[in-house]
Amino acid sequence: MRISVSVDGTVYEDDVEPRTLLVHWLRQGIGKVGTVVGCDTSNCGACTVLLDGRSVKSCSVLAVQADGSTVTTIQGLSTGEEWHPVQTAFKECHGLQCGYCTPGMVMSTVDLLSENPSPSEAEIREGLEGNLCRCTGYHNIVKSVAYAAELMGGGSR
Repeated sequence: MRISVSVDGTVYEDDVEPRTLLVHWLRQGIGKVGTVVGCDTSNCGACTVLLDGRSVKSCSVLAVQADGSTVTTIQGLSTGEEWHPVQTAFKECHGLQCGYCTPGMVMSTVDLLSENPSPSEAEIREGLEGNLCRCTGYHNIVKSVAYAAELMGGGSR
């Protein structure tokens, strides 16, 4: 099937097999390797991207389902040399260790804060549900989200 998808501000037209997962097309089809493959079963959230502004696990979406849509990956979140506030917050608050889950955590956070710019700690934890980190106890990830909310003008309760 022929698809046309805007990814990180560039429109890509491509022929894909109907069974191709969005995560595999992003990585192998157009080189967006910042979107990582974690589990291929939608359990870990490492492959999270924004599809038309909402976070989705790209291992649970077919590339053909993204036809005509806009996808934002971790690679398209920042503009030039300037990091997105969520990326800055994760860096400043040490919201990562090995970094494997970080793209998914960051993308889920962007969606969470677009819906709730001033989340409580409980709302942050609930908003990140479905994103797994095997290295941390989530404490610094939650701190990172709260700090990102502050940086974006919301602040957490």
